[in-house]
Amino acid sequence: MSDANNQMVEKYRNNFLKEVEANVEEGDWVKMCMQCGVCAGSCPMGPYWEHPPQEIFMMIRAGKREEVLTSESMWMCTSCYNCISRCPRELPITHIMHGLAHYAKRLGIAPKNQATLRFSQKFWDNLMANGRVNELKLGIALYFLDGIVQGVKNALAATGLGLGMYKAKRLNPMEILGGHSIKDRSGLKAMIKKAQEIEEARISGNSAGNSAGNSAGNK
Repeated sequence: MSDANNQMVEKYRNNFLKEVEANVEEGDWVKMCMQCGVCAGSCPMGPYWEHPPQEIFMMIRAGKREEVLTSESMWMCTSCYNCISRCPRELPITHIMHGLAHYAKRLGIAPKNQATLRFSQKFWDNLMANGRVNELKLGIALYFLDGIVQGVKNALAATGLGLGMYKAKRLNPMEILGGHSIKDRSGLKAMIKKAQEIEEARISGNSAGNSAGNSAGNK
């Protein structure tokens, strides 16, 4: 396990719910789930979840830390928001799913080679290069995720799609040379860095406050 993960295991030993409340976006809502299953029934990806949302929430409350954080379930969320709009208790389920996925990644224990994780990282790296997505480079990166041979096969299979996009002027081969960029890339990177610092400070503050509360409660 990573050092960050070991630290959290030691800090929140036997209290995974408290760990989620302190470190996961909207994590303090988990305890409000009444296990009705409306979220699972509303999700278009429902049949493919290893553990549907309400099961994830029950597992958190039951302290099944490793099973939750190493699961692919959170990564199945497509952000359609059906679950949020139909939840009788108005839980921010989508945000919690993304929060759990982000937390698992931050701890270095997200499922290896998880498709959504790999795509998200490629998309983010592509976006941050010039401040906007270079669709040609992103497509190539995705085609070759599993090696050169598979990448060639993927590219050949999508020839018709590529030609169609080119004819419709939705794909410019010259984008491979660098593509369009926003005017102030350094400004964007500074803004993202500041946002990340604010988020880390928020998480650290929540964790510190939670630890103080636990210490006081144990006296």
